[in-house]
Amino acid sequence: MTGMPSAPQPSPAPLPEVGAADIVPVAATAADPPRHDETIGDRDLRDWRTRTGRRLLRMFATLVVRGERIWRGWSLHLTVLAILLVGGALAAAVAEAGADVYEDVQHQSGIAGLDQPVLDWAVANRTPTSSHWVTDFTHIGGTVGGPIVALAVVGALVWAWRKWTPVLVMVPGLVGALLFTVVGKDVTGRARPPQALAVPPFEVSASFPSGHTLNATVLAGLAVYLLLIVTRRWWLGILGVVLAIGYAATMGLSRVWLGHHWLTDVVAGWLLGAAWVLGVITVHRLVLTVRHHAHPEAPA
Repeated sequence: MTGMPSAPQPSPAPLPEVGAADIVPVAATAADPPRHDETIGDRDLRDWRTRTGRRLLRMFATLVVRGERIWRGWSLHLTVLAILLVGGALAAAVAEAGADVYEDVQHQSGIAGLDQPVLDWAVANRTPTSSHWVTDFTHIGGTVGGPIVALAVVGALVWAWRKWTPVLVMVPGLVGALLFTVVGKDVTGRARPPQALAVPPFEVSASFPSGHTLNATVLAGLAVYLLLIVTRRWWLGILGVVLAIGYAATMGLSRVWLGHHWLTDVVAGWLLGAAWVLGVITVHRLVLTVRHHAHPEAPA
């Protein structure tokens, strides 16, 4: 006997598309706890507590969603690339604005009035031994030592994370820092301190901003950010913060001590580097938030 035909099974409902409005920045709950690599201590990096942060998140999510609707091949990675390109353009604009700062420097107004006195103090207190040691240290942040240190730091972080996240965060950050340096020097064209007051080997590029300082600040800032995420040992986090601040600070001060930069070059390097670090961290947090809501199972 032929059996009765089975009732047709309803086709599964299509999964709803995730829109920008669905990516709501809320604090972690018991039903939606953050992953290990989405927190610093008890702070959920997907939790946007300020109105400005929530607005920025919605703009970012809208860019991702609209990009995917326009082109199926669009992805979160392309969105990040677009943002970094925009960030690079902003870096160029900020560096161009540095020309206006340089005009103030030329008039010796504000902190620029300390340039010559601080350099004179450094020259008066140098010794052959201190100059030798400081020169060796400043080479760590140079064109040869800098990439080696950066590679070592990124390698150590990749080993600690067991993921490529440090590469995706550090490489764009360091490339952006290099862009700040190159464009800033080309735009301002500031002369370095007289060679008679400097310790050889002498530098030939423009003085503003200090590339050693800017790159050291970005490297240290992003490294300690990633360290704070991956470690759960409070003492290791504190040690990382102290070392990062110490490295960026001493690298900048070493440039003044050797007479390779004015104090204002170094201060500009610190400020620009810190601003760029905050920008890269913000992009990383945006990626974590959008990816978690759109693809909860995807790795960070």
